[in-house]
Amino acid sequence: MSDTSIFDLTGKVSVVSGAARGMGRAMALSLASAGSDMLLVDLNEKGLKSTMKEIISMGRKVDYSTTDVSETDHIPALFEHLDRTFGRIDFLGNVAGGETVFGAPEDISIGDFEQSIKSLVTGRFLMCQEAGKRMLAQGTGSIVNIGSIGGVSSLGRGQIAYFAAMGAVVQMVRGLATEWASRGVRVNAILPAQVLNPGLSERIDNTPEVLDTFLRGIPAGRMGQPDDIRGLSVLLASDASAWITGALIPMDGGNLALNAGGSYPGSPSASG
Repeated sequence: MSDTSIFDLTGKVSVVSGAARGMGRAMALSLASAGSDMLLVDLNEKGLKSTMKEIISMGRKVDYSTTDVSETDHIPALFEHLDRTFGRIDFLGNVAGGETVFGAPEDISIGDFEQSIKSLVTGRFLMCQEAGKRMLAQGTGSIVNIGSIGGVSSLGRGQIAYFAAMGAVVQMVRGLATEWASRGVRVNAILPAQVLNPGLSERIDNTPEVLDTFLRGIPAGRMGQPDDIRGLSVLLASDASAWITGALIPMDGGNLALNAGGSYPGSPSASG
């Protein structure tokens, strides 16, 4: 066996949500480049077709669905589509999540809080449940949920609903990993810090000072890029991570390692 063969995904089938852009697109392209066939999921059909075109050029079998994975009633039909098209699933990349609501803890409405939980937790769980049932029947499979460093630490800034949801994702991953590991199904989480996507880029454009706030907490000295997820995606989908489950893997440029009062060479001034 060559050193790289344990990363080979040839003959595998992967489902990736949020595949039209950002980390979901980067994950899908990396898995396809390692040999996996793909079912791509996103509400953005134009972006999905762009991702799909690139994967087709690699010689992979690929299909797509515009299922809204934050609407739990729609998810069973998505997996019926998977069954008809591919007949199996080896990897689930749970990247997409609905919108969360910003607001001070003392002011946020219960309705908005509950909607954040539904969008970011309930939909992810049902995706795991549907994929997990199929993987358990096969006796093998890998699931990756995208969480956040905000699921294990607090960044403040009026994001209580988001932090509660991401904390729930973290515990869901641990619980599923414990339940399913002995039956061949692995479940892990990738916890990004601030990764540049269109929404975050717009926020930085509108409030440039927030960039230094972010960078003060990232010893690597730069914001994350969607492509930073590529290597982790292939690792966790492949046999190279056969004994890794229940892991919470930061993708954060060192953010969680840095004490709140710490600094690093080249860090922005605290007054910035």
